[in-house]
Amino acid sequence: MSNAEGCVELFLEMQAAERAAAPNTLLAYQADLASCAQSLLAVGQTLRTASADGLRGWLADLSAQAQSRRTVARRLSCIKQFYLFLLREGLRADNPAEHLDSPRAEQALPRFLSESEVLALLDACVEPEGASPTKKRRALVARAALELLYASGLRISELLVLPRQALAGDQRMLSVRGKGGRERLVPLSGSARQAASALVQADAGLNSPYLFPGRDPARAMTRQAFDRILHDVGLKAGLDPARLSPHVLRHSFATHLLAHGADLRALQMLLGHADIATTQIYTHVQTERLRQVVAEHHPLSASQNTALDD
Repeated sequence: MSNAEGCVELFLEMQAAERAAAPNTLLAYQADLASCAQSLLAVGQTLRTASADGLRGWLADLSAQAQSRRTVARRLSCIKQFYLFLLREGLRADNPAEHLDSPRAEQALPRFLSESEVLALLDACVEPEGASPTKKRRALVARAALELLYASGLRISELLVLPRQALAGDQRMLSVRGKGGRERLVPLSGSARQAASALVQADAGLNSPYLFPGRDPARAMTRQAFDRILHDVGLKAGLDPARLSPHVLRHSFATHLLAHGADLRALQMLLGHADIATTQIYTHVQTERLRQVVAEHHPLSASQNTALDD
């Protein structure tokens, strides 16, 4: 094993042990470091011996590949963490990434559904009396999942690993393990508890440890399987499935809470954001909605539009 490979392995071990990085995060870091190493190799450098100019060359390569500013910023964040780790561990005497500037990421406002559209989705999670047991169970899965995603703002990764006993009893709060192993409590609505209870009763014979079991009851449902369910419910509700995703429901949860007067700090805790700056994007959503309301309904705006039409 080369020195550079050994440094990468140590870095990934640190991320897993000290920061509880998820497997997908570790794979992404590994890919970022491999990309940087390949670029450095073209100028006779390695990750261990890289110069600031060598790293700038890698960033230029990423831009030439038309990668988005958000992607470049994320990959550079990994590289900066890597060299800070080498410096702290005494594996390098300097930090060549210290003065590299991250590109400003595009500000993309989150997509969300209207309250009436969410209600239409929930109403579509019903099958007629003559439907097959498979279709009826699929409707129960859809209802329980959508209730929890929208009522509690869960990430899809958090939802699918919920244990079968997570909603047992009459509890009003749900303990969720989120990113980085951080735990938080989220409220449970009465309708979410009822929907989950109905699913548990229907699955009584599966003996699965998960609230949302997959085809193999010993495993949790996959993200792909849930996407198919959401697609079908969207069609029944008369919504474009391209507008739907678990994260859109999470964004809808946050946007609707804020619209009804929720505190931003409380919203941060409910969503499990480590930094409130992540939560503040929803204030931009509200600002844009207010601008549209004024433009459409303010009497001066209306009179100006009429004058322009004349």
